[in-house]
Amino acid sequence: LSFCSFLGGEVFKDHFQPGIYVCAKCGHELFSSHAKYKHSSPWPAFTETVHEDSVSKREERPGALKVSCGKCGNGLGHEFLNDGPKRGQSRF
Repeated sequence: LSFCSFLGGEVFKDHFQPGIYVCAKCGHELFSSHAKYKHSSPWPAFTETVHEDSVSKREERPGALKVSCGKCGNGLGHEFLNDGPKRGQSRF
């Protein structure tokens, strides 16, 4: 689920079939389709992880956390605080 490619297009951005999104490197469960929503960014957007330990986070700058797979450390992108579809929700 490392989704950071502009060249080939992002295959999961507009994918809304029910299921679980897993790490492309190790298969660890990351996000549920129930937490996915449409967003203007070029990547899929989620409001929450499947499990508390699905991802690890470290502050990159105010309002943005760097997100990695909670099992293998594969880089996944960012969590943007208070940028979700509802007030107070984050966007992964």
